Parts: sequence; structure tokens; C-alpha cells
Amino acid sequence: MADFKDVDFIKSVFHPKDLPKQAFPEIAFAGRSNVGKSSLLNKIFNRKGLVKVSSTPGHTQSLNYFLVDKSYYFVDFPGYGYAKVPEELKKKWQFLLENYLINRENLRGVVCIFDVRRTPDELDLSLLQFLSEIKKGIIIVLNKIDKLSRTELQKQRKTIDNLFNPYCATIFPVSSMTSEGVKELKIYLLDKVLAHKK
Repeated sequence: MADFKDVDFIKSVFHPKDLPKQAFPEIAFAGRSNVGKSSLLNKIFNRKGLVKVSSTPGHTQSLNYFLVDKSYYFVDFPGYGYAKVPEELKKKWQFLLENYLINRENLRGVVCIFDVRRTPDELDLSLLQFLSEIKKGIIIVLNKIDKLSRTELQKQRKTIDNLFNPYCATIFPVSSMTSEGVKELKIYLLDKVLAHKK
């Protein structure tokens, strides 16, 4: 069954030295500010309010660790691309995230969440390029599909798929509002994590 029975918030990490021991496989979640990342994580965990949802961009300012079924970590990244975040904070985030992504040996994949209504720009694609270069698995989630008609969704998918094609990523269209596509994503993540368990 594609579900998580036990999910606990463990800690917020602001500096690489504070990262937990690499005791469990990890999956990270990245996306622009207000892309619906926190809402999607709550839907994946089937918990209300476990991951704090904010209408203020830039609310998440650390790596937030969640221990799932006492077997693996899900790691919530700060949202990127929010212009009003102070430059000094952006640099701290960049240092933390790059250090994490490059050096975390137990990181099994990065779920990159996009608003399906937006055409990915240079900043979005640079993230995918960086993950590809350091050979981290990429899972793409196109969130908020409930905001488009089927015709609009098909048209937008063609544009987005062409941009993402070089990265050979698995793509999941989902809605954190209606739960459409979330079960399929959860099954994939469970299989991906469990397949790497020692």
C-alpha cells in the first residue's frame, strides 16, 4: 500500500555541520517559493499541517527533516526564486543547498516541483542542469494541474516536456488540492527509496 504510517518532524538545519548522520536514505523536495511544495508534502504524508503552509514566499528558511516510518528521511528545501529575500540569506541558502546536494551520499533523488501553469525559466533549468551534472536522480512534479483544463494541460505539457527532455527525468502531473496523481507519486517514491535500502 502506498502510504506512510509514521511521519515525524526531526529538525531544521541551517548549516551543513548540523545535518543528521547519514543513517537513512533521503529524498529531497525542491521548488520555487509558493509552488505548493508544503501542501504537496502534507498530501503525500496524508497529514494536515505537519509541513507548515505559508502564503508568504520565502517562509521555509532551512532544510527541514522528516523521518518517515523510521526508515528514511524526506527533506524539505527552502523555496528558491523569491526576489525579496535578502542577498545575504540567498548566499547562505546556496551554500547549504550546494553542500548538501554534492556531499550527501545517502540522497536517493530530488523531487523538483513546478507550477504546471508556468513555463520553466533559466533558473529552473539551471537547477536541473546542476542535479544532472552531479548525477543526482531527478523526479519532476508538475503541480496544480487542477488549475488547467485538459486541453490547456496537454498544450502546456508539450512545452514543458520539450524543455525537460534532456534530463531524462520521470514526470508526475499532480494536484495537491484534489490529490490527483499523488498516489502514483507516492508509489514511485516508496519503490525508489526502498529499492536502495540496505
